Amino acid sequence: MRNYIKTNKLFFICLIIILISSSLASIVQTSFGNVKIELKSLPTDDGQTLVYDLYKPKEANIDNKVPFVIVVPGFQRSKEALSNIAIELSRRGLAIALIDPYAQGMSSSSVSRLAATTQGYGMFALVNYAYEENFPFVDIDKIGSTGHSMGGNAAIRGADFFGKEAIKSNSKSKLDSVFISGYVLTLRDDILRDSRSNMGVSYALYDEGAFRNELKGWDAANMEIAPESLRVINNVLDEKSKIKKVDLGNYYGDKKNGTLRVVFNEKLLHPFQPYNKEATANQINYFEKVFGFSNQIEPSNQIWQFKELLTLINMVVSLIMLIPLTKIFLSFSFFKTIIKPIPEPLPEQSQMGKIIFWFIFFLSATIACLSFIPMVDIAKVLFSEAANREMTWFFPQRMNNSVMLWAAFNGIVGLCIFFLAYKLFGKHHGVKKESWGIDVTIWELGKSFLLGILVFCAYYSILFLNYYLFHVDYRFWFMGVRVFQPEMILVLMMYFPLFFIFFFSNSLRVNGSMRIKNQSEWKSRLTAGFANSLGLMMIIIIQYITYARTGTVFWTTNWLSVNLLFGIVPMMFILPYFNWAFFQMTGRVFVGPIISCLIFIMILSTNTVIYLPIK
Repeated sequence: MRNYIKTNKLFFICLIIILISSSLASIVQTSFGNVKIELKSLPTDDGQTLVYDLYKPKEANIDNKVPFVIVVPGFQRSKEALSNIAIELSRRGLAIALIDPYAQGMSSSSVSRLAATTQGYGMFALVNYAYEENFPFVDIDKIGSTGHSMGGNAAIRGADFFGKEAIKSNSKSKLDSVFISGYVLTLRDDILRDSRSNMGVSYALYDEGAFRNELKGWDAANMEIAPESLRVINNVLDEKSKIKKVDLGNYYGDKKNGTLRVVFNEKLLHPFQPYNKEATANQINYFEKVFGFSNQIEPSNQIWQFKELLTLINMVVSLIMLIPLTKIFLSFSFFKTIIKPIPEPLPEQSQMGKIIFWFIFFLSATIACLSFIPMVDIAKVLFSEAANREMTWFFPQRMNNSVMLWAAFNGIVGLCIFFLAYKLFGKHHGVKKESWGIDVTIWELGKSFLLGILVFCAYYSILFLNYYLFHVDYRFWFMGVRVFQPEMILVLMMYFPLFFIFFFSNSLRVNGSMRIKNQSEWKSRLTAGFANSLGLMMIIIIQYITYARTGTVFWTTNWLSVNLLFGIVPMMFILPYFNWAFFQMTGRVFVGPIISCLIFIMILSTNTVIYLPIK
């Protein structure tokens, strides 16, 4: 046993680090044991299911009822992405429901194509459930909601929905207060008119989506003068008191009659707004104002950052753990036959060879850059059901479909360039096919796929165990390795073949054209990382240079698809490192793309909207 542990020391070190960091992250998110967190599931109308984390302070009970806030993540986000506000409000004595929006995370799809608008992503159902006193520790007169981006739209729509209901029944709104982060498009008179909820608004001064607002350019996101923010305030003021400029952070109206209003305008970009100390403090301050806190902790006193740091350690270490985990399986006699000697690297590059190499490097990056947005548009046509937010078993992931088409296209182009460069230049200058590591029998290839499946199963089994023990996964902000439901295996099988083209192409190109004699390995791997991600980096650079110069992003119609790249680019950059590491273990280019494709595609799939039919 001692020898086994010594041989696989790196695996056990990684496992221990994950367990320690997860236990510490659990301590942080439970406010050092003062908050109990439970995974809950609520059957809602028409066979839908809402999954949420319930944060219950220990002091909350039937004799000490506390305010209740439902936190709603935005489009492409699961509940863990907004755990920061759940942590901070719950440690101050509020009960929190942190939901997976419909069609995201563990919640079911929605029967509505406009789930945020018509159902609050499931928040409406949970408000009613709480109001019916199903949580005996909740003060039903102090129910609130907060959300970012499309989750903010859910909060606005909730104020309107329950406001209309209150007007009809001549009663107080079930939704006492809402806080809207990163969304102002529906702050219209017809929506605000019937609201009977206190309302806070937080919008990023540099929000990329502001081009859709009523003003244009940089003024669109200036909440001091924006028509949307002025309407929020003036909607509750009499004619003599109406304002022409909002005093940011100043409270208007009266919380006793549901007219309290405040607007914030943090100097941030849209996707990073939830992960900012100032923006979080503004939310805390707002809910303290409307509900009051039994636990007097300053808004600036925040601990959620430690949880983010610890789960980032989880994510990094878990990916490193793939390497020793694979070595464990390769030590089995059954798999030893797929281990081959590492082929000789390519000969040193001549001057002409260097010119061709860098020409191909930048040509591939340019093609990757120019092809992404067209693939987004093509995906809308080929996968129309998902694009229209309709439930379907045919490639049900709206945002992933475009990434998959881009990956397949660039994988094929990359293979064509690779073989063309060899035929026209490489084979005449000492490059041998044997250095590529592609010689394999059908039996060895089958074993390679089996190995990949076993590594995938072991990796996610450890994650599931970790989540069961600590209610913590591996993540940083909106990038996360999270647990999944069984039907996601079918989704993985559906997306794997086309994505695999890209992953295999990358492995072949990294190990077949970037292992050069007398070139240091770190330089080869760094070059490979940029080669694989530069095209997508260029899209982000073009988007934000244009935005900085004009106040409007370059790609407006598909700006959310560009935002998606913040989570994809890091994965693309580290992919060649894994393909290189697995090549070093087996001497072949197959195990790397099999394992990395399975892992990375499941990561993508569990962090995106998915319109699977309701059972």
